[in-house]
Amino acid sequence: MKNELVSLVIPVYNEEDRIVSTLEKVWNYLDTHNYHFEIVVVDDGSKDNTLEKLQQFKNQVKVISYYPNRGKGAAVRTGMLSSKGKFRIFSDADLSTPIYEIEKLLEKLKGGADICIGSRALDPLLIKEHQPFYREFMGKMFNKFVQLIVFKGIEDTQCGFKGFTDKAAELVFSKSKIDGFSFDVEILFLAKKAGLRIEQVAVEWYNDKRTKVHPIKDSVNMFIELLKIKKHHSNTIF
Repeated sequence: MKNELVSLVIPVYNEEDRIVSTLEKVWNYLDTHNYHFEIVVVDDGSKDNTLEKLQQFKNQVKVISYYPNRGKGAAVRTGMLSSKGKFRIFSDADLSTPIYEIEKLLEKLKGGADICIGSRALDPLLIKEHQPFYREFMGKMFNKFVQLIVFKGIEDTQCGFKGFTDKAAELVFSKSKIDGFSFDVEILFLAKKAGLRIEQVAVEWYNDKRTKVHPIKDSVNMFIELLKIKKHHSNTIF
């Protein structure tokens, strides 16, 4: 791994309570396993003490910060386009998918995939801690809308653990426009339109009760964003 830089992008918004623990886990894993790596944390307009907490890692982590809050899609896009790695992975700040699952993504990327996404749908037994039933139901309904409105073939677009080659990341994120939570669908739509090879792998997943996703407000916004994706990219050419 020493000859190929791996970038890990972590978008954060008001994460003062867990960002230190997350970065310690990530750093220790990547360092112990002899990776050549960079960690890029994008602070999406936090209003708490997240930035102050990040100062503890100023010699280990690249921090990008802006204000006001723009949305997870904007934060991930900023981080992915600012990264330098041959392989670029983004992960949620709560590490709902443990960092050691990075091995699965990298295996596929090194094997020729342009994009590899973690999936909770491929092996439900790997969901070690479930969301409340109403969130799982809403997630399944959202995917039905994805299949109906945008594209078919991917049953879990929203797992926050995805990997890209440098070329694939620059290709899709440079053209993405969705700032909210439906950005995952948009980048996969763009990847399919560009003819990129997308692989899926089953990953462990643990629900974190401190989720930032509001079950009603964000669900409505995500549906509206779905309707915009094809409109935004009707004339996008690769």
